[in-house]
Amino acid sequence: MTDPVDPFLVSPKPTVVPHIGFFARLRNYFLTGLVVAGPVAVTAWLTWSFIKWVDGLVGPLIPPALRPETYLPVAIPGTGLVIALIGLTLLGFLAANLVGRTLVELGESLLNRMPIVRPIYKTMKQIFETLFSKTGSSFRKVALVEFPAPGMWSLVLLSQPPSPGIAEKLPQKEHVSVFLPCTPNPTTGFFFYVPREALVELDITVEAAMSLLISAGVVQPGSGPEAQAKLAAMAGTLRAGAPGPVPAK
Repeated sequence: MTDPVDPFLVSPKPTVVPHIGFFARLRNYFLTGLVVAGPVAVTAWLTWSFIKWVDGLVGPLIPPALRPETYLPVAIPGTGLVIALIGLTLLGFLAANLVGRTLVELGESLLNRMPIVRPIYKTMKQIFETLFSKTGSSFRKVALVEFPAPGMWSLVLLSQPPSPGIAEKLPQKEHVSVFLPCTPNPTTGFFFYVPREALVELDITVEAAMSLLISAGVVQPGSGPEAQAKLAAMAGTLRAGAPGPVPAK
């Protein structure tokens, strides 16, 4: 009869740590750098494109004697943007006093007499006043609506209630104007009236909804800190030389 083996005398099996390959580590480093640098590069490119676009519009309107490149060996980007901001601020200042309001009303009266220009100007004015008004209530809330088929839900932005002339033609329910943006271009979409009881309001911002739409669901609301935590964990794993989750292609 053999003696029982003392479990305290038996050495435990060593834990085998899988070794991450050299090329896998390079791939992880590359993807981590891409995640860090990609958003910065796209943001810088969009900002630079906007500055160049404004400079192209405002630059020809500036007399050559007032252009910095006339006296400097290189062109300074953003001059047109700065001048445009100063000009719009001065225009707003002038429009806020009595003389400015009189000139604006005179200009509007002239535009209102032009058959083709009048509806375009009135529509654009209403849109800009609504979007940039501090007290406006357009596009302040996000909701879900069952569209385009039962069981399928889409994000919509809540706008103004319908006017009395339209509301009286709708069924005897409280309706609300909604805009359904398309993915990945939220500047296009569908506009329709929906009964308020058919909407499911969400506790997310319009910016979060736009990010969700533009990314086609990749960037979920509230995923920012989690994504940063995953990125930090990946970087820490690579520094330690231990195997970590390989990002999906």
